[in-house]
Parts: sequence; structure tokens; C-alpha cells
Amino acid sequence: MPGPRRDRPAVLLLLGALLAADLYFHLWPRARRELGRVPPGCPCPAPLPRAAPALLLLFAHRLYRAAAPGPAEPLLGAREALRYYRRKAARWNRRHKLFRQELNLSAPALPLRPEAGWLRFQLGISRDGLYPRSSPAVSRLLRDLRDLPTIGADYSQDEKALLGACDCSQVVKPSGVHLKLVLRFQDFGKAMFKPMRQKREEETPENFFYFVDFQRHNAEIAAFHLDRILDFRRVPPTVGRLINVTKEILEVTKNEVLQSVFFVSPASNVCFFAKCPYMCKTEYAVCGSPHLLEGSLSAFLPSLNLAPRLSIPNPWIRSYSFDGKEEWEVNPLYCNTVREIYPYSNSNRLLNIVDMAIFDFLIGNMDRHHYEMFTKFGDDGFLLHLDNARGFGRHSHDEISILAPLSQCCVIKRTTLLRLQLLAQPEYRLSDVMRESLLQDPLAPVLTEPHLLALDRRLQLILQAVGKCIDTFGEATVVANDTRQPQSPAVHRAKLDT
Repeated sequence: MPGPRRDRPAVLLLLGALLAADLYFHLWPRARRELGRVPPGCPCPAPLPRAAPALLLLFAHRLYRAAAPGPAEPLLGAREALRYYRRKAARWNRRHKLFRQELNLSAPALPLRPEAGWLRFQLGISRDGLYPRSSPAVSRLLRDLRDLPTIGADYSQDEKALLGACDCSQVVKPSGVHLKLVLRFQDFGKAMFKPMRQKREEETPENFFYFVDFQRHNAEIAAFHLDRILDFRRVPPTVGRLINVTKEILEVTKNEVLQSVFFVSPASNVCFFAKCPYMCKTEYAVCGSPHLLEGSLSAFLPSLNLAPRLSIPNPWIRSYSFDGKEEWEVNPLYCNTVREIYPYSNSNRLLNIVDMAIFDFLIGNMDRHHYEMFTKFGDDGFLLHLDNARGFGRHSHDEISILAPLSQCCVIKRTTLLRLQLLAQPEYRLSDVMRESLLQDPLAPVLTEPHLLALDRRLQLILQAVGKCIDTFGEATVVANDTRQPQSPAVHRAKLDT
């Protein structure tokens, strides 16, 4: 009878070591990411509490608890919206069933649930903003965008229009080059996905023109948090997420063009790129690691069939050429001209433009060529602060020209000014509340420390600009009640040039 093998203990030790290595280097990091939402390679501490003291202190302040003057006028009628989306869901189920049957796969129907987070968010939009100050629907929506599986992926509508129609001679590249996708989730909600194109610690090169800058996923996330802290509530809820580009995009899309742009890189990472003639190159692709890719998910607004929107050129639009300048860049009295144009002559529109300029200056966004509004709310409706991905590019530079609407018109809402002054106080410091707010995102840290500190510096520059206006024209002329447009004689505008 043969004796025991002498190499058996060595084999068992080797197998044990391999198992321990697999647990430590593969299974444990995956479990940490799933349970603690820690990005790959991030030596982060345990997740912090969801609500931080400074943020709670800010939102408990009377400026953030003031009641609106009257009941909020809703954007949508609940019955009409439910009827419309039920038809859309039924149509999607029919098409999905046919698609799955062609592949010999089962296709269970997915119901539209009235309690879905995205639907509650859309029904909560009112004349006051995209969501109430304390909205459980937004918290649920952010959680759903972070966790729910995807059931569909497609190009956005503007990118579909670009396929085969890109003009390489244009200085300004159409939005399709920035590779944004529409993802549909298990609850039938949709979100705009913008993948990571630039690392957080990288700054936009100083020689880059603003119209060829990268679009940054973390800028979209940070813009939502800043908009909420400023109490504008004009940026759709946005959250970061690690997307498995194979399982959550490639395997769920029915778009053959989108399927065709996926490939495996020499480093064995799954990548995809924009399908447009001048961008159809693998060096412009975004890649997972090997499948996981960071990105931002911005909730969709209601369908245009339910809530039509206007897209309006910004009066302070920039010149999208290498050497041209717009009138506002050379004429310090430009605001006089704007005030003579409807609706800037007799509504709150100009005050809302100034709000938007303050927001853009804080994030460093020079690309606000248009703005959108819901037609239902008329000329005094709020402006939507969409497409903020070109913000937070350079923390070392403050682009003062973004504040031109404020410095040339010398008007600001009283509530906006009071909140800016509050955020400049040490106990409510803007960088501190932003830092704590951004810790709630799964991709934290969203912004590097220099970007957070730049917010405090830019806030002081805004307050200095307002102070200069008040010194020149008086507080009664500059600081306006939110419900009326301040009257400012043209002669006052001439003082700015002296």
C-alpha cells in the first residue's frame, strides 16, 4: 500500500495561498465597491453619514425655509402624464418583445409604476423650480439612477441627427462628439449618461478655446449640488455611477450603429466611440477598466409632448470663432440694448439671466450659448441650467467676463444676494457645504480641493461686483425684489464707463 505523498502539504499550502490572493485582490475589492460604493483603486475611508452638519445647518436657515408666495403651480397634470407614459411603456414593451423573440429570448412585460422616482420627480416640477426644497422624490430618484439595472441604451436625439451629417469645416464641433448616451432603466425612467473623459486632477490647458474643451462628468454632478445649495433648483438631479459598458450598454442596446462602435483595446479594456465621420477614430474612444466606466446620469425632464420648452439664444452669447467678438465684449453699455428688447424690458427674465451668469461664473462655464424655459410658465418662468459639463475646467483661473450680465446691468435678486452673503460666512462657507454635499455621491470625491477653494474665491468676486454696483447706483436700484424687474435709467449705465 503506497504511503502518503510528501508533496501533498505543499500543494495544499499553494492552493490556500492562491485562494487567499483571489479573495484579497478580486472578491474583496468588488464587495467593497458594491457595499460601500467605493470607486476602483480609491483608498477612501468608510462612507460618511449621508447628511453632514454644515449642510443641515444651511438648509435649516430661514432663507431656505421661506414659503413661496402662494401655492406652487405644477408643470404637469398627473392624470394626463400617467396616461401618456402608460402608452409609451406599452409601446416599448411591444417592441422589446418582438426584438427578444427574434433572438429566441423571453421578454417579460415591465409595468409602469406610478410611484417610480422619475415620475414623482416630474410631477413635482412647478413654477418655483424643478423640485421642492425638501423632496423625497429627488432622493429616491438619485438612488434609482445609482442602482437600477438598465434595460435600454441609445444615442441622444441630437447625436442621431448628426450621424452622417457632420461638417468637419465647422469651428464648433456639434454635441455628438462628446459621446452622451440615453440610458433607460427598469422603472422606465431615462437619464443622460456622460462618460468620464478627463481625470479630476487635470485642468483644461490654458491654450484651449472654450468651445473645444472636454465635457466632464464630474462637472455635471457638482453643478447639480451647487445649484441646490444656491437654492436655484434649475439643474436636473444628477448622480455619478460606475457603469458596466458591456452589460449595461452594449448588451441592452438595439441600435446597431451603437453596437458597431464597441471594441476591445490592446489593454483588454472595452471601449466605444462617437459615430461621426471626423470622430470615428479609436483614439477618441472612452474605455472601461476593463468593463467599468465612471459617468454622470442626469434625470430626463418631461417629454416635450407634455411640457414644451423654448430654446432661446443667450443675449451674452460668446463668439464661437478664433478671432471674433460679440457686441457685449466691446460695448460696456450693451445692457441698454438688451433692456429695450422684449421680454428683457418688462419681466424677471433679466434677473434670471443674472442668476445664470452667477452660477456659470462659480463653475467656470463659458459655454452658455442658449437657455431653455418651459413655455407653460411664460416670460417669468425660471431658466433651466442644462449642459454644465464644461464647468470646473480650470480652478486656477477666474473668467470675469462670465459676470458681464451682472457687471453691465447692475441688477440682482435680493434672495440671490442674501444667499450669496450667507455662503460667504465662515459657518456656512460655500466650499465646506459643497464638500459635504458631494460626499453623498457614489463617485466621491467629485471635485479636487483646489476646485472647492476656487468657489470661495469666486464668491468674493461676485460680492465685490455687486458692491461696486451698489456704490455707483444705490441699493434700491441694484437689489430687486424677486417679483419685479428693477427700473434703471439708461444714464446710470453710462456711469459704469467712468
